Amino acid sequence: MTELALRQRKTRAALLSVLSNSVLVALKLTVGVAIGSVSVISEAAHSGVDLVASLIALFAVRTASRPADEGHPFGHGKVENISGTVEALLIFGAAAWIIFEAVRKLLHPEPIEGVGLGIVVMAFSSVVNFFVSQNLFRVGRQTQSMALEADGWHLRTDVYTSAGVMAGLLLMMLAQYALPDHNWAWVDPVAALGIAVLILKAAFQLTLRASRDLLDVSLPEEELWIRDYIASLVPPVRGLHNLRTRKGGHQRFVEFHLLVDGDMSVDAAHAITDVITRDVREQFPETSVTVHIEPCDGSCMPRCVEGCFLDETRRNAEQRRV
Repeated sequence: MTELALRQRKTRAALLSVLSNSVLVALKLTVGVAIGSVSVISEAAHSGVDLVASLIALFAVRTASRPADEGHPFGHGKVENISGTVEALLIFGAAAWIIFEAVRKLLHPEPIEGVGLGIVVMAFSSVVNFFVSQNLFRVGRQTQSMALEADGWHLRTDVYTSAGVMAGLLLMMLAQYALPDHNWAWVDPVAALGIAVLILKAAFQLTLRASRDLLDVSLPEEELWIRDYIASLVPPVRGLHNLRTRKGGHQRFVEFHLLVDGDMSVDAAHAITDVITRDVREQFPETSVTVHIEPCDGSCMPRCVEGCFLDETRRNAEQRRV
């Protein structure tokens, strides 16, 4: 799939999220106010945060897809990581508001009318958000888009919280039918508090995932594969050191020093780097690979012992040759 096709697919996924969240915010808010349910209104607030997050994700995927320029030589990929972090902070804010409203309702309970309508709306919300989040996850993984995956987590959390509100309202309706003389208004704010706990957990996990690339955390899986792959190129390749990896949005950055026979020609060394770059990009698409060639005479310095692919006998032979 071409870069243009990937960019268009990411944009379509983000636009679908914006559209679905817009509809759900209006629907939940209208029904929540009509029946006086704080848990339904809290879900409207949650969807409102999801809508803002979707708009941020849409902006992020469009910006991150722009090619590198003079002012941004490493591209614009980290816009997606910033987007994911902002989305996580928005979730924290929504959870705090839900907790405030739920506690207020516990202290000053109010009767809820039209519970059945609230149940229908929550069921509809769960189904819609499940399919939209599935699409966001799928496109996000295929295009390495942190912004889309973060938006997917927003909506997947909404699936669980809407189901929780639906269960709370259903329990209230059944309890009111079985024991009409009891006050069951407390069930609604308690369900909202449970929702807030789930939202806080999702926000914390999303913050960790989104912020790690902003700090240029290394990529262990990629580094392990690269070390094994380079080791398979012996004997022309003799070792590597200073392997560094990081990720910005959908793009990875890999750089390392490659040790080769000191008598190897420049053309041969360049050919090896071309092969390595090609194979790394095939394994990890959208990767920028930088290889620094160094001559090796078998006298391993402390910095390159760990990445040396010569056995002790060959190292001794090389040293004697020098």
